[in-house]
Amino acid sequence: MSIGETVFYSQTFGKIGWEGVAVEIKRFVQKDPKRFYKIIIGTDSDSHNPVSLVTAITIWRVGNGAIHFWTKSEPQEFKTMRDRIWQEAIRSITLAQEIRSHLKNILGDEFFWDGNEIHVDVGERGPTKEMIDGVVGMIKGYHFTPVIKPYAFGASVVADRHT
Repeated sequence: MSIGETVFYSQTFGKIGWEGVAVEIKRFVQKDPKRFYKIIIGTDSDSHNPVSLVTAITIWRVGNGAIHFWTKSEPQEFKTMRDRIWQEAIRSITLAQEIRSHLKNILGDEFFWDGNEIHVDVGERGPTKEMIDGVVGMIKGYHFTPVIKPYAFGASVVADRHT
């Protein structure tokens, strides 16, 4: 996935390319630069094949609103739930790495990525509980903060809304 070629969507801005997303993120942050911001990346998908993976970027002005954008993959088949969950995590990590690189150039090193999060659709209850250690470890290995259900709203609420 190359972020420059990715099509994003927004309820506010409609269909938008990465350059437009970056402009809107910068504009959102510059409206109140003294606030604390988090970038949350989460991916979700439907459980019926073929599925499109929906990855959402949420820019949260903590305590005072948020904006979000999402992108959808081409439909694909997964043989198991485990394969689908791993691919959701990998897609979130890949997009987060691209965004981190681009936003550092736009907003500076110190502004973002201090405790920002990748939300994954795994939790202590249900069939994904055995995957938690592996998925969380992979996300930490890429220097992102993993968040699991029930707190993983970036995946289970924001991205899920667009599946």
